[in-house]
Amino acid sequence: MKLEELDNRAALVAFSGGQDSATCLAWALDRFQTVVTIGFTYGQTHVIEMTVRETLRKRVAQSNARWSGRLGEDFVFDASVIGALGGSRLTGAREQQFRNQHLPDTFVPGRNLVFLTLAGALAYRRDIRHLITGVCETDYSGYPDCRDDTMKALQVALNLGTESNFVIHTPLMWITKAQTWSMARDLGGDELVEVIRRESHTCYAGDRSHLHDWGFGCGECPACQLRARGWLEFVAEGGSAPTLASAAA
Repeated sequence: MKLEELDNRAALVAFSGGQDSATCLAWALDRFQTVVTIGFTYGQTHVIEMTVRETLRKRVAQSNARWSGRLGEDFVFDASVIGALGGSRLTGAREQQFRNQHLPDTFVPGRNLVFLTLAGALAYRRDIRHLITGVCETDYSGYPDCRDDTMKALQVALNLGTESNFVIHTPLMWITKAQTWSMARDLGGDELVEVIRRESHTCYAGDRSHLHDWGFGCGECPACQLRARGWLEFVAEGGSAPTLASAAA
């Protein structure tokens, strides 16, 4: 099959079950004829994301009549070697002292590099050119493997290493968390916003027992704080704001 025949036919989304990857899934479903997803277990403390992701995947696709028939297979791979190589707070270890002291204790070295390399290998086998990931520099987590330069370098490495023409798409790279909520609304309206709010999981502590206006989580970890701040900004700019009472009804 010629490369030009692959354009816009299919895409592979790195889908964790969080807000960002759910928004990227909707973005892909809006643009490609078939969208396949890939997820990874790596000993993460918030492994609950792997439990919620299938429901979230289906609900995102069902939120738009055009999208339902575009959702393809889901693949989950064991990447526990990442956690075995070196712990961080995301893999249950105590705070680590990294060589670069500015890195947060939730940084998992090589995580996105490994994930996208494995995604590229799967895409190669399935004749998929487009890889989509929810990394972002604007609300910067401090993770060097989320930077635009990293993604560009990885795209070059994948293409050289496989003699392919992959394109790594990063729809969220230059937008804030508030703008990510707005993107979801623009793509799928209030229904998609509510699906992501209720069904996605971002909390590093893996807390699904506390429902806040912005979704489930402990409310204390960096991921919860970032998501909550983005939600408040989104609501202040005129976004949807379902109350806890109405959500429980």
